[in-house]
Amino acid sequence: MDIDIHPDVVAIADLEEAIKPAEIVVMATPSHALRGIVSNVRSILRGNMVIVSLVKGVEESTLQRMSEVIREELHPKMKNRIAILSGPNHAEEVSRNIPSATVISSSSQSVALELQSVFITPYFRVYTNPDLIGVELGGAIKNVIAIAAGISDGLGYGDNTKASLLTRGLAEMIRLGVAMGADVRTFAGLAGVGDLVVTCMSKYSRNRAVGEMLGRGMVIEQINAEMKMVAEGIKTASAVANLASNYGVDMPITENVAEVLYENKNPFACVSELMSRGAAEEMRGIAWKVE
Repeated sequence: MDIDIHPDVVAIADLEEAIKPAEIVVMATPSHALRGIVSNVRSILRGNMVIVSLVKGVEESTLQRMSEVIREELHPKMKNRIAILSGPNHAEEVSRNIPSATVISSSSQSVALELQSVFITPYFRVYTNPDLIGVELGGAIKNVIAIAAGISDGLGYGDNTKASLLTRGLAEMIRLGVAMGADVRTFAGLAGVGDLVVTCMSKYSRNRAVGEMLGRGMVIEQINAEMKMVAEGIKTASAVANLASNYGVDMPITENVAEVLYENKNPFACVSELMSRGAAEEMRGIAWKVE
C-alpha cells in the first residue's frame, strides 16, 4: 500500500536523540520486546513525560499486561504517567485518514484527558476509559479469537460459524476480564467488541491471516517463516490460556487455539470438540449487574 508519510515525521535510529526532547513517548513494539526497550530507555525518560503503549498483548513469562510491564521497569515517579491506546485501529486505514475511533486508558484521569486532546482529530475520534485492565485485556484477547476466526475461514466455514466464534470469544473475554477486576461495560465498547470485530473480519488482520493458514493445513513453523510482521495472538494465546487457568475461568476457544499453535492439534478436531461441549446457559459465568 502506498502511503505518504507526513513531512513532520522523521525516522531516528538513536533512542536518546528521539526521546530526550519528547513530552509524550509512544511505544509500538512487539509485546515480547517491550520490557527490554523500556529498560534500555529508562535512564533517558524524565518524570514529566507520558508513556503511551499501543502494544496489544500479555507477557508470556510473567503473564503481566503491558502497562504492568512498563510500570515495573520505570522510575517510581513515572508510574502514574502511563497510558494505553487501544481500539479498532488498523494503521492502514488510520494513515489514510479513514474515520476511526479509539480509547485512551490510564490510572490518571489528567493523563488520559491530556492525551485525548493530543490524539483527537477530525478523522480519529478518541474516548477515555478509566478501566485499564479491561482495555488491555480486550486488545490482547481479541488477537487470539481472531486466530480462531481465521481457522474457520481456512476450513471453509461460513458466516454463521464466524459470528458464533466472535460472540463466544467475547464471552471468554468478559469472563476473564471480570475475574481480573475489569468493568464488564468496557467489553461492549471500542476496546472490546469494536476491536474484536475488526480483527476477526479485516483483510489487514495478521492474526486472522495466521488462523486461515492454520485452517488450510500449515503449521506454525511454516507460518512464522513466511510472516514479515508480528501476529501478537501467537504468543498471547499461551499467556491468556495460562491466565484463564490461574483464575479458574473457562476459555475453550482460547485453549483450543493454543493447542493448535503449540501442540499441532488438528483445527477440524477443535471445531468438533467445541460443538460437542455439553449444553450450557449462554450467560454462564458472566455477571451483568453493575453496581
